[in-house]
Amino acid sequence: MSININQVPSPAYVMDEALLRKNLELIKSVRDRAGIEIILAFKAFSLWPAFPIVREYIPGATASSIHEARLAFEEMGSPAHTYSPAYTEDDFPGIMQYSSHITFNSINQYERFRKFLQNHNKHISPGLRINPEYSEVSTDLYNPCSPGSRLGIIADQIPDQLPEGIEGLHFHALCESSSDELEKILENVETKFGKQLNQIKWLNMGGGHLMTRKDYDVEHLIHTLKAFKEKWNLHIILEPGSAFAWETGVLVSEVMDIVENHGIQTAILNVSFTAHMPDCLEMPYKPRIRGAYHEPVKGLPTYRMGGNSCLAGDFIGYWSFDEPLKPGDKVVFEDMIHYTIVKTTMFNGVPHPSIAFWNNTEGLKVVRKFGYEDYKSRMG
Repeated sequence: MSININQVPSPAYVMDEALLRKNLELIKSVRDRAGIEIILAFKAFSLWPAFPIVREYIPGATASSIHEARLAFEEMGSPAHTYSPAYTEDDFPGIMQYSSHITFNSINQYERFRKFLQNHNKHISPGLRINPEYSEVSTDLYNPCSPGSRLGIIADQIPDQLPEGIEGLHFHALCESSSDELEKILENVETKFGKQLNQIKWLNMGGGHLMTRKDYDVEHLIHTLKAFKEKWNLHIILEPGSAFAWETGVLVSEVMDIVENHGIQTAILNVSFTAHMPDCLEMPYKPRIRGAYHEPVKGLPTYRMGGNSCLAGDFIGYWSFDEPLKPGDKVVFEDMIHYTIVKTTMFNGVPHPSIAFWNNTEGLKVVRKFGYEDYKSRMG
């Protein structure tokens, strides 16, 4: 049984609980079979009303800021593995309160905050982020290993002997990637950071492991992880985000108007790409629409999809439909839970989609509605 779109108010993001549990079962299986630790990356999925479900399978999380670390502590019920490009002295006491592991982006940052760690009332495991300078991520916006990257320490700048107290290393070089790409990166890490791998207790392999994608080679991932773990005698940590919420829900929108300009028809929706689906413009990528042909079909009604903001570029196109669209028709964008919800804005004051869960037994449950006060309170 799938989401009954007729029951969904528009606009709304809707997560299907059964699909979330299917992903969680696979992720837990990889964790158990490979003998590693897998934690949830909030940067891709921080929908905390779903955390009681997530905790049944995966109890931990990774954070990139003090707010994410606090969310992990309060709503996941466990201290976070925290990494940020830089920490401030105002935030760091809170970071320590909410974290079990803290990774530093540079040796300078570690030395600056080392005394904070030494004087803290509990042990926090410190690590350094390394940059293997190799990634197959093709979009520069999402490639942390591009030349000149501010993220991580390159091999030429890390000492053979790690600073005293460092217990782990962390790298992140994937984005919705395959296990083959991970294997290549690990070869690079071994070549460039072999001396340092012998000095640590744990290695965090970051995110981007899209193990819940249908064509992902899970068996190869498990084999790769087990082999690396045994070779280096390390505790291995993965922190995927997209994999948790991949293909778990939709964004339901509605056609408000159809406009035409030089033969191009645009369906103007009650959602915005720049505000509610920003990755479509940033990656960029063209999302799937339920019941539509992903590429134009000659002879069929064909439309661009236009967002309801004043940004000229707030559109994506083209899709074809069996029947002409008209105001009031629902347009359902597939796979709109990971990254999408965490990156939304209230640009232009365009009404923000509600957030809902679908359960095959209980039906639809709206967990959050947004209104004028949400928009206004961001400014004062």
